[in-house]
Amino acid sequence: MSPDQTAIFERIVSIITPYVRNPEALREVAPTTRLLDDLRVNSARMVDIVLELENAFDIEVGDEDATLVVTVGDAVDVVTRLRG
Repeated sequence: MSPDQTAIFERIVSIITPYVRNPEALREVAPTTRLLDDLRVNSARMVDIVLELENAFDIEVGDEDATLVVTVGDAVDVVTRLRG
């Protein structure tokens, strides 16, 4: 990851932390960590996470992009791309 992507990754982790129901997995979070399966983020909370990403990074995440976010790394990729 580039330094910019590392900063985005760290910010995303701080955004998702309140929604995580598996704190053990959060301690070892990596780009391949799955939000729903590994961190056990409630699927309804994914909407809140996407809204927070939009606010934090001043972007607009469309439905198609939102469905691409399966892992933390996916979130980094989407944010990176939408920030241009």
